[in-house]
Order: sequence, then structure tokens, then C-alpha cells
Amino acid sequence: MTTDSVSMKIKENNPEMPFLLRVIWFFVFGWELAGIWILVAWALNASIIGLPLGLWMIDRVPQVLTLKARPGAIVTDLKDGRSQFLPASNAPFLIRAAYFVLFGWWFSLLWAALAWLLCATIIGLPLGILMLNGLPSVTTLAQS
Repeated sequence: MTTDSVSMKIKENNPEMPFLLRVIWFFVFGWELAGIWILVAWALNASIIGLPLGLWMIDRVPQVLTLKARPGAIVTDLKDGRSQFLPASNAPFLIRAAYFVLFGWWFSLLWAALAWLLCATIIGLPLGILMLNGLPSVTTLAQS
């Protein structure tokens, strides 16, 4: 395949929900659902079989919590109309894997528990949301 035969359309993935809707989601569903989501994801991370699903779930904690869009781009092939999501660039796989094995798997649970508890207080709410938005980075050095 030559470069002149490839025609792509790249679109930044930024479909932000209205702020008021995100606030309502957080207070009605997001906070409780994120706590359950994190516990299930961490339990899956404890097993080799569930690890891919657990990491996928950790990567989506900000979406579950506040309906935040994932950073990255949507690439569409204009010939056949197929679209593919490309996440923001990350550290090399081997570095991320070593970090996860040594620190990420246990530190992410502590980080998430503290952040979730901060979300229960009015004063700690902004810091808690910030911490949960950074959970993918704490777990696997993924850019959030």
C-alpha cells in the first residue's frame, strides 16, 4: 500500500458533555459506580486472566466518574469509512509493564481508595476527582 493511496481523516476526540450533565451524573451515579468499578477492576488485576479487562476498566474510571472524554484521536479511513480510536501516546510498553508489576498494581488501589474517600467530602471533592482522573497514569503510566 502506498502513501498516496491512503486517505485518512483525523479528528481530535473531544466530545465533552455539558458541565451540568456531568455534575448531575457524578452526584447521582458516578461516585457510587466509580467505587464499585474500581474494586471490580482491581480484583480483575489480581488475576492473570482478568488483567486485560481490569486495566481496560482502570483506564475508563474518569469516564465512569464524570463522563470525561478519553484523550486521543479518532482516525477514519475515507475509502471504507472505518474508524479507529488512537489513545494519546504513552511510555514504552516494557517500562509500563515493569512499573505495573513493581508499583502500579498495589499503589493504584491505595490511590483510588483515598481519592474515592476524598470525593465524599465537599472540601476534598476537587482533589478526589483530580486523583481519579489520574488513576490510569498511576496504574500503568498511561496518559490520561
